[in-house]
Formats: sequence, structure tokens, C-alpha cells
Amino acid sequence: MSHKVHSVVLAGGGTAGHVNPLLAVADELRARDPEAKVLVLGTATGLEAELVPARGYRLAPVPRVPLPRRPSVDLLTLPGKLSAAVHAAQAAIEEIDAQVVVGFGGYVSTPAYLAARRRGVPVVIHEQNARPGLANKLGARWAARVGLTFEGTPLRGGVVTGLPLRREIAELVSARESDAAGTRVAAADALGLDPARPTVLVTGGSSGALSLNTAVAGAADALLASGAQVLHLTGKGKDGPVRDAVARLGSSVESRRYQVREYLSEMHLALAVADLVVARSGAGTVCELAALGLPAVYVPLPIGNGEQRLNAAPLVRAGGGLLVDDADLTSSWVAEHVPALVADTGRLAAMAEAARRTGVRDGAARVADLVEQAVATRAGAA
Repeated sequence: MSHKVHSVVLAGGGTAGHVNPLLAVADELRARDPEAKVLVLGTATGLEAELVPARGYRLAPVPRVPLPRRPSVDLLTLPGKLSAAVHAAQAAIEEIDAQVVVGFGGYVSTPAYLAARRRGVPVVIHEQNARPGLANKLGARWAARVGLTFEGTPLRGGVVTGLPLRREIAELVSARESDAAGTRVAAADALGLDPARPTVLVTGGSSGALSLNTAVAGAADALLASGAQVLHLTGKGKDGPVRDAVARLGSSVESRRYQVREYLSEMHLALAVADLVVARSGAGTVCELAALGLPAVYVPLPIGNGEQRLNAAPLVRAGGGLLVDDADLTSSWVAEHVPALVADTGRLAAMAEAARRTGVRDGAARVADLVEQAVATRAGAA
């Protein structure tokens, strides 16, 4: 049983990991009901302040309330900050008479969940990572529905929906299904790459990853000797040492096949031409590469709560990628393993198929279904 969603508040912000799935679900709900009232809760300073209005949705600012993970002086100011944030969230819910609140974790989700509970409005949660954050652990206690990106995420009542894919990736999935060769040629042309050569994409995310940069740049000669071309996205302000390493190869034709960029806003173009990706294993990266059927060498972030290793684990078990510890990713490891992998087209194809089998391409629709179910359940109980 489902029910049209006419008014919804979505909460999530701070990082692309929260904002991109939020926008994907907002787009899906709006596609199902073009007249639906959609209001997004976020901070005035996070990525959402730019991305949400750019997508045509209104952002209602909510004060940022980080929950201290351990006792500290921040606990003393928490009640006042949280109260102000809950009031702001409640005002947004009341303004559009929201039928449901959908949260994606992060700083603004906790006040949104508390405000919804106070107003008797059902909550739907989507958890991006294999290891849930504090906000979603709290909200899941009374949520009407809980969507999970990964099997085994410890949230009560969770069902696996996969990750709602951002629009550019969903469109790339469709384009590759209808004309993979043409999509590759167009992307290579836009990037100044050769569509006929095997392409290794290196990315540490928008902020870059120094260890990935150092290890791969140090193996540039071996990568180029294999006949591959490299698109290396270093992260902003981190391109200097990589450019220096490539420059030491000389101004040969080979070195021109190693393209260095700080950042690429059209990331979907890089993914359209990639044959193998070397990357961190954030949830977004893992899910996008799986949906696209792209094999990868995953190098989990060595700090934090270990979620990046958990994110990649199911895909790696299925054979869609390799997992390498950050400490083990040296230039000699890259030189020994990556050119050999790129040259083994049979193994690369098998990894691509394994990745594709684990990928979820309709995550936004699955989460939107949960939202409709929550609204229908509330309507039935009224």
C-alpha cells in the first residue's frame, strides 16, 4: 500500500554524502507528484546552501548542532542549541503541513527527527554508510521506515534500498546501457583523452588523498609503459607533487597520457571513460562504481570509525574490486599490480560484471516507496 506524497520535509546536509541522496529522492518524489511541496532543512554554510537552491528547492536554514561523541564542555551548550534547531525544524514542518519528514543523517537531521516526533509526523530515514551515524541511530528508534544502503547496517527495521544515485550518475547509467561506446567516445573527447586506450582514473574525493596521490604518481612510468592513460584527480591544492612526478618523465608523448587535474566538476565524464578506478571507499563512490559496473582498487580512509572498509566489503567479496590498506598502497604495489590488472581484459571484464551485479540503480525509487508507505500508514491510522 502506498499513498501520494503532497508535502515533505527532507533533512540532511554538511557533506555531498548527505546532500546528493537527498536531492535524488526529492527529484523522485517531485516526478511522482509535480505539485508536491518540498522543503529542505540544512545549514546556511554547508554544501546544501548552494546545491539545494540550484536544483530548484527551497532551503530552510537550521542551526548546526553537532552531537558530542564524548563528554566535553560542548555538552553544556547543547540543550540551548538543540532547542533552537528543533524549533526551526518544527516551524518548517508546520509551514507546509508536512505529511512526512525524510532524514539522511548529519547535523540537521537530529532536530528534524525530534521536531517530527513532537508533531506526530512520521519519519523515514536513509542511512548512507555501513556503520550508522549518531543522528540516524537516534531517529531509527521511532522511524516509520528505515532505508539502508548496505546489507547488515545495524539499524532497527532497516530494509536495503541501496543509495539514491545523483542525477548525473543515473543519467550515465542509462546512457551506457543504450550506447556504451558512444558515451565513452564523447566523454573522452570532452576530457582530451583517447577513447581507444585503457583508462585508469585516480581520485581521493573532492579534498584529495595524499597517500593515493603519492603512490600512483610514483608509479607513473609503469602505468604509462603498459599503454594505459591516467586521469589523476588530486584534490584542490594537491596537484603540485603529482605534476612534478609526471614532469620528471620528460616531455614525451607518454607523459602527456598522464593527465593531472585538481578537481573535475563533471565527474560523470571521468567515470564514462574509466576502465579501472583507484579511489577511497566512501559510500557514494562504492555505490556509484557498482551501479556503473566499474572495477576498482579501494583504499579505505585509515582514520575514522572504519566505515569505509565496511562500505567496500560486500562489493569486494563479490569480486567487483580489490581492497588495499592505505599503508600497503605504495608506488611499488601500484607498479606491480595495476598495469597487470589493466592488461588482463578478461579479469577486468569479470570484475566489472561482479560490480554491476551488486549495484543498485533504483535507490531513489526504493526510498520514495518507503516514504509513500509511511504516509499511507499514517493516513490509514487517522
